[in-house]
Amino acid sequence: MAIDRDRELADRVLSIGDEAAFRELYRAHTPRLYAFVLRILGGDERDAEDVVQETWIRAVEKLGQFRWEARFGTWLTGIGLNISRNLIRRKTRRRETSERPVQALGARRPDDERIDLERALGLLPAGQRHVVVLHDVEGWKHREIADRLGVTEGTSKSQLFAGRRALRALLGDATRGMEGQT
Repeated sequence: MAIDRDRELADRVLSIGDEAAFRELYRAHTPRLYAFVLRILGGDERDAEDVVQETWIRAVEKLGQFRWEARFGTWLTGIGLNISRNLIRRKTRRRETSERPVQALGARRPDDERIDLERALGLLPAGQRHVVVLHDVEGWKHREIADRLGVTEGTSKSQLFAGRRALRALLGDATRGMEGQT
């Protein structure tokens, strides 16, 4: 079982500072963590790498406080989400202008090419992107999203609806039929 293995490795990291155990945890969880963070950050690879590194630093610092009520990967993803959101807030504060609204793209696509899902996710406003990734990609429930993001379940649902609508506009016919899935 992966959960038992994760716990065994974490215990070795905590008790004796076992570097090989840490490397095994890192190799097992980093690819999924990186993909998740990259989506949350809208495709910025450099920022995603920085967030993954910071996530692991914080995870090791807090490892002794982890109660194993959730999977290790879920806990790690939560840390990555918080760090990503903080980074987005800092960058937004530094910019005078808000994020480019999806509606400004209209029905026309640059060079009439289809925008792939990752790029389309990157064009969504942060709140919509977070909920779409957490719900549709990671499989979280609205209650979990609301708790993690500090919003109501209704806000989570409306952000998902708006995000899916915007994705449909960006991607065209490939996303038809998504609106009823919450």
